[in-house]
Amino acid sequence: MNEFLRKIYWVLSMQFGFDPRRLMRSLRGIPRYVTDLAQFRRQYAGVLALRPCLYDWYEEGGAAGSEYFLQDLHVARKIFDANPTRHVDIGSRIDGFVAHVASFREVEVFDIRPVKSLIPGVIFSQADLMNPANPNIAYCDSLSCLHALEHFGLGRYGDAVDPQGFSVGLRNMAGLVTAGGVLYLSVPVGQGRVEFNAHRISDPVGLVALAHTFGLQLFAFAWVSGGKLHQCTADFATVLESLRSQRYALGIFTFLKS
Repeated sequence: MNEFLRKIYWVLSMQFGFDPRRLMRSLRGIPRYVTDLAQFRRQYAGVLALRPCLYDWYEEGGAAGSEYFLQDLHVARKIFDANPTRHVDIGSRIDGFVAHVASFREVEVFDIRPVKSLIPGVIFSQADLMNPANPNIAYCDSLSCLHALEHFGLGRYGDAVDPQGFSVGLRNMAGLVTAGGVLYLSVPVGQGRVEFNAHRISDPVGLVALAHTFGLQLFAFAWVSGGKLHQCTADFATVLESLRSQRYALGIFTFLKS
C-alpha cells in the first residue's frame, strides 16, 4: 500500500469509523458463518441468538507486532530494572504502557485530558506540559513520554496551537527530571515534517541536539520498524543518520539528565 492509500485508509478507519479492510474480511466470512450456523443448529436444541463475528477468522491471535506493544514492553522492562524512586509518565496510553508499569509499581500520570477512572497504582493529575504550573522544578528521577510529544502544539488533544509545542514540551519535561535522572521518550522519526494535525515526524539527529540543549544526554536508543524492535548498543550517530532519511520509524530514546 503506497503512502497516499495509507493516508486515505487511516482517515476512513480512524476518523470516520469506516474500515475498508475489515469490511472485506467480514464479507469474506459470510459463507463460513452460514455454514457453521447451519451445522450448529443441527446439533443444538437450546435458545439461540445471533451475533455474527465475521472477520475474526482472518485476524492474528494478538497484535504483538504493533509499535505500541513493542515500545510499551521495552520501556516498562527498563523501568522495572532501574527501580526509580519516583516515576512520572506524561501522556502515554493508560490502557497500554501505564498499565504495564502500574502492574509492578506506583506511577504518577500527567495528561492534558482528564482521566476519570480510579486505577490501582496510578496517581493522576491533569496538567498541560506546554504551560506547566511549576516549570523547571526537579520532581522525579524517572520520567516517560511515549508516543505523545509529537502531538504537542497541534491542537489535536485540546492543547493550544503552537508550532514550538514540541520544543517547549521537551524543555519542560527535562526540567522535571532531577540530575542523574532518566527520561524515556518515544516519537516518530524520519524525514522531519509536520502532518497536521496528526503528529510530527522528528529528524532524530536534530532531536538529540535539541535534547542536549536542555541538559539531556543520549544514553540508549532503540527503534521500531517493520514490526520489529531494534536496539542500538553503540555508534548512535550512524543509526540516527540512517533513520533520518527514512519515511517513518518509531524512535525510543533514553536520555540521562546531566
